[in-house]
Amino acid sequence: MFPLNTWYVACTADDITDKPLGRTICNQAIVFYRPQPGQVAAVEDFCPHRGAPLSLGKVCDGKLVCGYHGLEMGCDGKTVSMPGQRVGGFPAIRSFPVVERYGFIWVWPGDKALADPAKVPHLEWHDHPEWAYGGGLYHVKADYRLMIDNLMDLTHETYVHSSSIGQKEIDETPCKTTVDGDTVITSRFMENISAPPFWQAALRANGLADDVPVDRWQVCRFSPPSHIMIEVGVAHAGHGGYEAPPEHKVYSVVVDFITPETDTSMWYFWGMARKFNPGDAALTAQIREGQGKIFSEDLEMLERQQRNLSAFPERKLLKLNIDAGGVQSRKIIDRILAEEQAAPAAA
Repeated sequence: MFPLNTWYVACTADDITDKPLGRTICNQAIVFYRPQPGQVAAVEDFCPHRGAPLSLGKVCDGKLVCGYHGLEMGCDGKTVSMPGQRVGGFPAIRSFPVVERYGFIWVWPGDKALADPAKVPHLEWHDHPEWAYGGGLYHVKADYRLMIDNLMDLTHETYVHSSSIGQKEIDETPCKTTVDGDTVITSRFMENISAPPFWQAALRANGLADDVPVDRWQVCRFSPPSHIMIEVGVAHAGHGGYEAPPEHKVYSVVVDFITPETDTSMWYFWGMARKFNPGDAALTAQIREGQGKIFSEDLEMLERQQRNLSAFPERKLLKLNIDAGGVQSRKIIDRILAEEQAAPAAA
């Protein structure tokens, strides 16, 4: 259903404070906490004493304390102590590799021996003076692959987001899909068109005219297990489009980290890293609010789609040329799943 030997975003760094955070990732209940400031740990959200969720406990002197009977756990999943009891022989619960990087907490839900922090994807815009970022989180009751389909085929913008980023030219302009190793790229370039409301506002925010023809681009990049970065922007027509100098365009990267919760639910971390007017905090908040509303429009569609698919699992879905990005992304996921399933058998 989903690859396990890989890094997923579990939460933002700010989500873990002085209290533990329970979150299900890839059908596994995990509790995240900080043993010490600047450190992060993750173990099964399951007390080995009576099965209580450890996320209902607290952190004390670097140890995770169960909120039921006070059993203390170490970062390695081993029982440390319990008031008035001898618990040294308790079997350890599972611990998970975690990395804090780029403002996110990344977790590896698979084989610990294979976890390599170097494989956490590089985010060039993080803490970069030329970039600003704002984002959020949605819990979506749908198969995570439906979100991949959604983001790798932006034709739906014309219909689902008609009042913000949608326009008929998206339908009228063919998209191109290519595969480069484990990366799927779907791109669409529109020339000499009117900017939709969201991009009109972005042009104004960068001191550019919003009532002149523009060239618009959408370049969607999928990388496993389920990360999608979408280069988007507009430039005043006649200045080179995607390659236009900064003074003639507004340019952003839509950041999408899709983390499976269960077979039919996901954690959707969304955001936008923009490369114009980065010092304007009010603009960052305004774009974040607007983008949040845009993404919220997808939620009902995806959740209702999942309900239909769950009710009629035998029905085959039709594929069009606009689905190529999602189809190729799923092929990569399926290949990785097959490789993971074959590895234990070979061992």
